[in-house]
Amino acid sequence: MNEPRRRTRTPLATVLSWSYALILGAPLYYLVVSALKSNIEIFTRPFSLPANWLWENFGTAWQTADLGRALFNSVLVSLVAVALTLGLAVPAAYALARTDNRLARVITGTFSAGFLIPPFAALIPTVVLAIEMGLYGTREFQMLFLPASALPLSVLLLTQFMRTVPQALVESAALDGAGHWRLLTQVFVPIAMPGVVSVTILQLLTFWNEYLFSLTITGTGPDVRTVQVALPTLVSDATNLGVLAAGTVLTVLPVYVVYSIMNRRMQEALTAGAVKG
Repeated sequence: MNEPRRRTRTPLATVLSWSYALILGAPLYYLVVSALKSNIEIFTRPFSLPANWLWENFGTAWQTADLGRALFNSVLVSLVAVALTLGLAVPAAYALARTDNRLARVITGTFSAGFLIPPFAALIPTVVLAIEMGLYGTREFQMLFLPASALPLSVLLLTQFMRTVPQALVESAALDGAGHWRLLTQVFVPIAMPGVVSVTILQLLTFWNEYLFSLTITGTGPDVRTVQVALPTLVSDATNLGVLAAGTVLTVLPVYVVYSIMNRRMQEALTAGAVKG
């Protein structure tokens, strides 16, 4: 047997890889070192290590913006919203993937039309809906609204992944007595797992970074506001930029931890999706 060829990295590829890593890493480095500096040092020595390591900037940001409660709200809203999104999108994608008729095409087109509506255009109707439901200024409405806004992309992506399931495998499982629930959980979801992971990570990042509707609907109350709404409270006429940078690091850190944990799984999902596509 012939041994598989090992891919050799050319000098150009190495240079481009390190250049790309530098482009991504430089802003992160600047943010972290700025979080440990005073205003004067941020302007006079922007990329150098701090002369005096001001670790107290993190404590000041944590207390001033009440980031502990804001982080809890963001985690709660994001996790519940992701769970609801998957709970609705997975069965919908399964139904569309298994159906090929005019009604299915109309429903798919309806989901596609969701991309044509800019988020700010739905702001006023959403506020009115929240008021009519008596949920204005609550986390609960945010948990319901975010999945609704994420369904078009989630359903379309998962539908494409589920359409890659071999028909022979579906027929074999059906002959063994598998109903729709077993087909979904034991055949379609395992094969489409790269798509499920991709949608989970994509929507988790989207929900975590959502600002406009969080500010307008959930509001700025310390009990309900998310980290994206709490962070701007550190800005004033006499802003301590080191404290602001420290607060930013604290809000980015959970997302970075999740990405680090799921990094390999996400790469596998994106690679599988690219091959299947």
